[in-house]
Amino acid sequence: MTMLTIQDVSRRTGLSEPTLRYYEGVGLIGPIARDESSGHRRYRESDLDTLQALACLRGMGVGIDDMRTYQANRARGRAAAGEQRDLLLRHAERIRTEIATLYVHLDYLQAKAALWDARERQDAAEERAASDRVNEVIPALEAVLR
Repeated sequence: MTMLTIQDVSRRTGLSEPTLRYYEGVGLIGPIARDESSGHRRYRESDLDTLQALACLRGMGVGIDDMRTYQANRARGRAAAGEQRDLLLRHAERIRTEIATLYVHLDYLQAKAALWDARERQDAAEERAASDRVNEVIPALEAVLR
């Protein structure tokens, strides 16, 4: 059986060594086997699979409590399928909202850039059009900033 060092696992998952230790400490993984002579952590391939799933969740902004729930549901298998689906869909909706917010920010930045571009070129007609576009975007921007 291949045993991996904490450095190997960190490189393969993108999780830092302190994060790996933390995840073990809070019970998201482990306990992790230890080398008898050195006491260093030795990860199995199955640990790596779990950590890769956790790294994906972390990258999507899932918090520790929901990671715990995700792990518990994984262990329960089909019996927790509905709960697992709901947990993932809740985060999908959160991300959908974040994306919509980012699009509003993008619209605002592009409209403001167009305004300043028109000013630089001293194009009064384009400046008015860009100013109108900024004013159209502001209510949506204000809504997402609340």
